Amino acid sequence: MVALSMKTVLKVPEEQAWLEAAQTFIQESLCPTDKEPNVQFTQSVIDCVKTVWLSQGKYQGFTLPLSYSFVSVQNLRTHQRLPCCSHLSWSSSAYQTWAQKARPNGVPLPRERLLLVGTLTDLSGDLEQGSRNGSLYVKDNTGMLSCELIDLDLSWLGHLFLFPSWSYLPPARWNSSGEGHLELWEAPVPVFPLTVSPGPLTPLPVLYPEIASRLLRHRSKFRVEQHNLAGKLIQLSALVKSKKKAYFILSLGELSPTVSQAISHVSIIVQIPAQLVWHRALCPGKAYVLTQLRVSRIRGHHYCVWMTSPFSHLMLLEPECVQELELEGPFLETDSKSLPTSSNFQDKKEPKGLMRDSRLLHYTGIVTGVLNEPAGLYELDGQLGLCLAYQQFHDLRRVMRPGVCLELQDVHLLQSVGGGTTRPVLASCLRGAILLRGFSCQKPGTQSSLQTHGASLYEQLVWERQLGLPLYLWAVKVLEELACKLCPHLLRHQQFLQHSSPGNPSLGLQLLAPTLDALALPSRSIRNAHKEILEEPHHCPLQKYAQLQTPCSFPTLATLAEEGRHRAWASFDPKELLPLPEAAHLPCCQLNHRLAWSWICLPPAAFHPPQALVGVLVASSHKGCLQLRDRSGSLSCLLLAKHSQPLTDPQLIGCLVRTEKFQLVVERDVRSNFPSWKELGMTGFIQKQQARVYAQFFLADALILPVPRSFHHSSAPPQTEPTCLGQSRLFLLSHKEALMKRNFCTSLGTTSEVPKPTLSFHVSGCWLGGTQKKERIGWGPPEPLTVENKDQKVLLIFLGSSVRWFEFLHPGQVYRLVAPGPATPKLFEVEGSSCTSQRPLELAGCVSCLTVQDEWTLELESAQDLPDMLGIHKALSGSLLTDLLGANVFLLPSSVTDSLVSFSAEILSRTVCESLKPVCQMKPGNTEVRRCVKLTVAIGTADSEFLPRLDIYIEDPHLPPPLGLLPGARVHFNQLEKRISRSHNVYCCFRSSTYVQVLSFPPETTVSAPLPHIYLAELQQGNWGPFQATASCHVISVVSLQLLWVCAHCTSVCPQGRCIRQGPACSTQTSISQASIRLLVEDGTAEAMVTCRNYHVAAALGLCPNEWTSLLEFIRKPGRVVLKFTGPGAQLESSAKIEEPLILYLHTLCTSPSVLRPVVLSFELERKPSNITPLEPPRLQRFQCGEFPLLTRVNPRLQLACLCIQESSEHPNSQGAFTSSC
Repeated sequence: MVALSMKTVLKVPEEQAWLEAAQTFIQESLCPTDKEPNVQFTQSVIDCVKTVWLSQGKYQGFTLPLSYSFVSVQNLRTHQRLPCCSHLSWSSSAYQTWAQKARPNGVPLPRERLLLVGTLTDLSGDLEQGSRNGSLYVKDNTGMLSCELIDLDLSWLGHLFLFPSWSYLPPARWNSSGEGHLELWEAPVPVFPLTVSPGPLTPLPVLYPEIASRLLRHRSKFRVEQHNLAGKLIQLSALVKSKKKAYFILSLGELSPTVSQAISHVSIIVQIPAQLVWHRALCPGKAYVLTQLRVSRIRGHHYCVWMTSPFSHLMLLEPECVQELELEGPFLETDSKSLPTSSNFQDKKEPKGLMRDSRLLHYTGIVTGVLNEPAGLYELDGQLGLCLAYQQFHDLRRVMRPGVCLELQDVHLLQSVGGGTTRPVLASCLRGAILLRGFSCQKPGTQSSLQTHGASLYEQLVWERQLGLPLYLWAVKVLEELACKLCPHLLRHQQFLQHSSPGNPSLGLQLLAPTLDALALPSRSIRNAHKEILEEPHHCPLQKYAQLQTPCSFPTLATLAEEGRHRAWASFDPKELLPLPEAAHLPCCQLNHRLAWSWICLPPAAFHPPQALVGVLVASSHKGCLQLRDRSGSLSCLLLAKHSQPLTDPQLIGCLVRTEKFQLVVERDVRSNFPSWKELGMTGFIQKQQARVYAQFFLADALILPVPRSFHHSSAPPQTEPTCLGQSRLFLLSHKEALMKRNFCTSLGTTSEVPKPTLSFHVSGCWLGGTQKKERIGWGPPEPLTVENKDQKVLLIFLGSSVRWFEFLHPGQVYRLVAPGPATPKLFEVEGSSCTSQRPLELAGCVSCLTVQDEWTLELESAQDLPDMLGIHKALSGSLLTDLLGANVFLLPSSVTDSLVSFSAEILSRTVCESLKPVCQMKPGNTEVRRCVKLTVAIGTADSEFLPRLDIYIEDPHLPPPLGLLPGARVHFNQLEKRISRSHNVYCCFRSSTYVQVLSFPPETTVSAPLPHIYLAELQQGNWGPFQATASCHVISVVSLQLLWVCAHCTSVCPQGRCIRQGPACSTQTSISQASIRLLVEDGTAEAMVTCRNYHVAAALGLCPNEWTSLLEFIRKPGRVVLKFTGPGAQLESSAKIEEPLILYLHTLCTSPSVLRPVVLSFELERKPSNITPLEPPRLQRFQCGEFPLLTRVNPRLQLACLCIQESSEHPNSQGAFTSSC
């Protein structure tokens, strides 16, 4: 007893301090401000707190909650920065049990020991009823906070309560009002007893739904006054808020409906501001009475509905307190008409099987995930999707988090919506209500910028663009993907997902607009809330839907590039690139060179779903090419403004680009050492493989969105520079050189390191006027020039960061070179350091050079805006065909420019071959075989029916070649070096002055045109004939035949399958067969010597595959057989003794009708046409015609290479006796 008394004594000071603090708080925060402090008022609040505290049963001997302190609304709003909860009536064990529900996926709300007392009201401030909008607030003398309550009793409004269990959530990042809110978990405890209004003294006359609905239909025959309606609540709509007013609609049904009354119900509109709070108190399934209702016509509709008046009341239906009102009249007869019915709703004629009907149902579930809060997308019970976007869910949004329990009334169930959504989706329209049935004990998670922005944009998709649910879900998914691609490093979330308006469009919506315009249903009417809620049959945007086939996707650039690489290597098959029988005759060096480079082109349709390319256009200063960039990385790209027009405007840098018409090009570079064609299926012989991925498209096919500077993300504060700083100068570009690594000399003594080659390029041109200074309205007048400075030619050097301008500079264009910062005299006239020798200046015809600084920029100028501008020749320069294929390179060897040619051509093929440079020019110790790229092009000429062909070689330091040099592409080559081979063939090589401009991309679908059918004499005419053609001719004789087996490694002869090379033995003993035959053919107009190689020899000899294989096996033992036919006999040459039967067989075969027969020959010229060697003149030849000798002029024989030999249709059986079944 002594110990207990001592404990009691110790508690007295603590209780006294607590009571004093409580009295001070109550007098300042809760007592009416217009009255004096009331001791009884203060004691009532303390007694209420004490009662709730003692109700828990485990108060540990304390009669007052000493660990709790009172908190005002203002303190919650200003000092409570983190979510919290307070449970006065809960013990610690009860809280721990409650907190376990949040784990393991969430964090429970932390418990704070705070006492909250305030007035529950639906008035937002001290204003009148006009400020009522259906929201609830907790109010004290310091302020008010909005709140959510599960079950509201209308009698609680305006009374002072102690809230025993509640949670407070500070304002979320998306909440522009900056106001937090309360969640009231349990029923509030009144500080003062609530006054219960007595029931009516006499039963209240009421109408039930069936009679009330008939009364509406026959209102013209009966004077309708204000009545009381009673019934069970069967339907509750959403609370609709518009600019003019807010309202909701409820429907009452019969209490115990019969079969005939099963569909009888009456709808009531509640739009009086003071009555909007009823929406929180109504509970579907309970019976209610609504008093003093009137009949009103809805504007724009043909029917009338019941509507509350300012004097209406809502009360629970008690049968003993009501009495059905008896009415008389003909309208009481049974009427099967339903009201209201849809007057203008017509089923749209949709293809059967495409449109589906959603199901209306009631559902109660728990939110298990937040998919996209601004878009109103959540997860229910871990298996259903929930979309609230088709309602106005602003107030509910702040409560939604995992753990919240919802009751969904009249919600639509949509299955298999498509568009990437796999789970069924519940979506609520305006007809259904979403009722809160339980709060979440979880602490709200940290919200990213993506989860806080975009709500107004998503509302715009639903309410303005009228998207159906499948398309809306796809649009939300795509906007989320695009935001993850571009934000926050390239763009800001807020601007990307902002509401789109005429003066301030949303970048996100602009990217989606082309697809949405193509898929959205035409002429869909604007949603009408009254029709959507009242009319039968029910019609809303969720009623009918079609499964959406995903129109396109927007992958990250890294994902797209990786998918391109994956497909490129998955389709890489050496056996397909080098099919038999061609590969069987190639030595290993040619075999590996043929496999060294290949490419594939992937259009968007090659992916499922089709891909769309989106990124910010940037210029790379490391590669000198354009790139599309997003958060995942960058993708090189080749852009053309349109066909044959390059990109010239540097202002495109920083723009957002979207295109669905592009080509994803993957160039495969392979280093391999396959011994022969037999090992092509073994991947172990591939030493190295790498891929170059880039996209190419036309600017006219892309959506270009300029991005304001404020849209770009930057951690540094924006710097405002004075508009008067800066100077510029115009120049006309006449020539651009190749982008390559060059050596630049540095100042002596600056560094001891050997300078490394730097990626750079040169342009030459002439200044147009003097320097201009920046003014507020533009550029000022140019400074006057002296006579010697007029038309001064200049060489501009771009290196370092200035390399980024390479893709925008093209000959014939006028550019403005802009230098920001204070004006510097003669900035564009004097070069600070000599970084180039005098020789390049002399070659370019320039008197000075200027290095473009990294911070300088370029602007494209229009020649029409220049007053003193002379005519600019913008056509691409080109060499005459006679000069291109002529020998003038030898006529003036001292002139460098005579060997430079320019032309436009279509690339026919691209292969890898050995370097043209001699071995002595290779670096010491470099054992790697140097390679070069060989382009075979067809030169386009306007005066020739057939296009001459030319070979172009690209070697270091021009490797890898520029983007876009692909078979099928049309390219302009400027200042190639023309060379002549020892066999008098003309070919070209890249040099430092070479400039390449892609004019068009390869066609997506290639149709191989048949070779022209000609007479051989057409090739002997003066003009350019076809390089490849077909002719019907007759084989006159076989000139020579060679059959041999060679080493696949060194191409030495292999008798009996063994290489005979002396010295170091070959690493492989693999041998391959090779063959060649020379035929003399004529078609009645001319003669030609045709060379057939390898598998074409079998066709020339008329042998089937089995016969050809057997013949080659006979040759394996000697290794080589050569026959030359010089007359009636055969001169033999071989590497070993040859048996007579083999010689006899080959001699008989080559002189038999099986070989000397009519054929259809496809061929190409052995030597490309040129003017290097003139055509041989016709020679005199003697012929014997009977007894008379004839002397006539005969043209020289043509030299042709066989592409294919086919049997002539006129002589199908010309092979004679040597033909057998194989």
